[in-house]
Amino acid sequence: MPWIILFVAGVLEVIWATAMKSSNGFTILVPSVVTVVTMLGSFFLLSIAMRSLPLGTSYMVWTGIGAVGAFIAGIILHGEAVTAQRMAAAGMIILGMLMMKSAS
Repeated sequence: MPWIILFVAGVLEVIWATAMKSSNGFTILVPSVVTVVTMLGSFFLLSIAMRSLPLGTSYMVWTGIGAVGAFIAGIILHGEAVTAQRMAAAGMIILGMLMMKSAS
C-alpha cells in the first residue's frame, strides 16, 4: 500500500507542476488553486508513504515520478522538444527509480 500511495503522490506532483505552468506565475485563479491543492495532497501522501518506506527511496521515487511526468506533460500539453538526449535523461531517471525500489 505505501508504494501505491507514493505513486499517487507522484502523480499529484505532476498535476501541480503542470498547473503551476498554466497559472502564469499565480496570476490565473483556477490553475493557481489546482497547484496549491494538489501540492498539499502530494506532500500529505508522501508523508504517509514515508511512514513505511525509507526517506531516500520515497523522496527519490516521488521526485522521479514528478520529473518524468512533468517532462511528458510538457511534451503533450506545451509542445516541448523531444530529443534523444532528453529521452535518454528521462530513461535514466526511470532506471534510477527502478533500481532504488528494487534495493528497498
